[in-house]
Amino acid sequence: MNRREFLKASAGASFLPLLPKQQIARLATRRVGPSDAGWPSEAAWKHLNDDVGGNLMRVDFPLQPCLSSSPGADCKAVFTDLKNPFYIGETPGLTQTLGWVDGWTTKPSVYAVAARNGEDVAAAVKFAREHNLRLAVKGGGHSYQGTSNAPDSLLIWTRHMHDIAIQADFVPQGCQGRQAPQRAVTLGSGAIWLQAYDAVTTKAGAYVQGGGCTTVGVAGLIQSGGFGSFSKHYGMAAAGLLEAEVATADGRVRTANACTNPDLFWALKGGGGGTFGVVSKVTLRVREIPEFGGGAHFTVKAASDDAYRRLVRQFIGFYRDALFNEHFGEQAHFKPENELEISMVHWGLDTEQAKKTWQPFLDWVGQFPSAYTVQPGTVIGSLPFRYWWNPDWHREHHIDVFKSDFRPGASAGNVWWNGDAGQVGWVIWGFESLWMPAAALLQDDSQEKLANALFAASRKHEVELHFNKGLAGAPAEAIAAAKETAMNPAVCDAFALAIIADGQGPAYPGIAGHEPDVVEGRTARTAVRDAMNALRAVAGNGGAYVSEANYFDSDFQHLYWGGNGGRLAEIKKKYDPEGLFIVHNGIGSEQWSNDGFTKL
Repeated sequence: MNRREFLKASAGASFLPLLPKQQIARLATRRVGPSDAGWPSEAAWKHLNDDVGGNLMRVDFPLQPCLSSSPGADCKAVFTDLKNPFYIGETPGLTQTLGWVDGWTTKPSVYAVAARNGEDVAAAVKFAREHNLRLAVKGGGHSYQGTSNAPDSLLIWTRHMHDIAIQADFVPQGCQGRQAPQRAVTLGSGAIWLQAYDAVTTKAGAYVQGGGCTTVGVAGLIQSGGFGSFSKHYGMAAAGLLEAEVATADGRVRTANACTNPDLFWALKGGGGGTFGVVSKVTLRVREIPEFGGGAHFTVKAASDDAYRRLVRQFIGFYRDALFNEHFGEQAHFKPENELEISMVHWGLDTEQAKKTWQPFLDWVGQFPSAYTVQPGTVIGSLPFRYWWNPDWHREHHIDVFKSDFRPGASAGNVWWNGDAGQVGWVIWGFESLWMPAAALLQDDSQEKLANALFAASRKHEVELHFNKGLAGAPAEAIAAAKETAMNPAVCDAFALAIIADGQGPAYPGIAGHEPDVVEGRTARTAVRDAMNALRAVAGNGGAYVSEANYFDSDFQHLYWGGNGGRLAEIKKKYDPEGLFIVHNGIGSEQWSNDGFTKL
């Protein structure tokens, strides 16, 4: 470069920071939208439709009738359907979360490829790359941060890819002679976990580690790490991944496992969905099941703040001594109303063993009748593990734990847990999570500070401890497998994931009577933040779970992946150097505008 060229380049570079952000964006690389001259022609879209076997569709937005000046019966019906996760999941123009106050709002893509196989996926990827389109990927559509939602985009919709096959002696491609055959299950990326559990547990009497919510997509959960009710025993869902079929940004359908493309395989195990490629198929490890599984559900109300503080302290000690092991998972809720709500599960215990475990805590509560009241409805019991996800068995035994798909003609097997109903079609006001380190918080001399922090946080907002989402106390095998994933290593040392969240039922901007409550939402977000800060004061800020985190996290690389962020960034550059796959707070997203259209 000669002196004149150097000065010209230097002047241009020094001028850029002085430009308004909007003008800088116009100088940067920008994807094509439907109002741009470069948007594909009708002939081009027809060619794509031919390539994917006629499975290209225009995406309708079911909420559109509600945005008219005089919404009628159709709008009322939509808001009823928005409480049904199966309706939402089977509608390409919707997402399971409708938005986040001051963050994002669900809006449909322009077109969707309703993919039936990996070749359909690859064709859509090639088309998006060649035409410089914004690309979105949706299976279950459960992302709180809207990562399966991108207006003015081409959507790859994998919902119809839900074939499931169990194999007795699976060996990953290229691993012959290096890995012993093992039992496994191969699932299309559009399968949801209810379908997986029906095939593997109800029908085959085995287990595959997936998510607790029945309508979460299989592939998305694996790519985000993934925890289920029994992760304290079986470990993370991502750790059970044996092989994936994935279309990368070059349009190739690749196999990723420990022997073939092992770097991509590692990144898919917790590095975040929609970031490294589009997964079309996964093969997961199949495990043995115990004879019994069960749960404990009860609420203790304290008569005063002081009594509640003592109750929290007693529970922390009881948890460390009796429940801090592979047998117990799920949640304890610490409420501002001075209530401790227990909604926990147990693995491998019959009813008598479970009751015997909990009795010392209930006996302690019973010693102080003027201070504590156990609310009606206490349940501690077990059932045959094989029937855990079998709605027919639960109906036959009059166990009311599921809600059912209420649409005419819907399958009787379409169910979701009662406890997940509040998340269906909701708008988030605030959501934060935090790994809770066992060594710093469960020792004898630190339990008091943890109890005080939980009490202080509960003055601001309800706090949930999800014990199955921290692997401390799990078998050594489960912890070792988690260390081979891309997840933040803090999960291995945490006894629980603290979650503090708030939101409202189905709502959408511009619909009279159904608009998000922005004022209350902002107030709630502040309360969520303040409550979590009370826990950070004793737990530090060791990270958050990528699937259940704050939309506004700025240090997301460190929070979600810890020291693994740098390696993930290198893998991103290798397989997607131009940033075709961009999601909010995903690896590489910091190089793009919030809408994913402009490279900064």
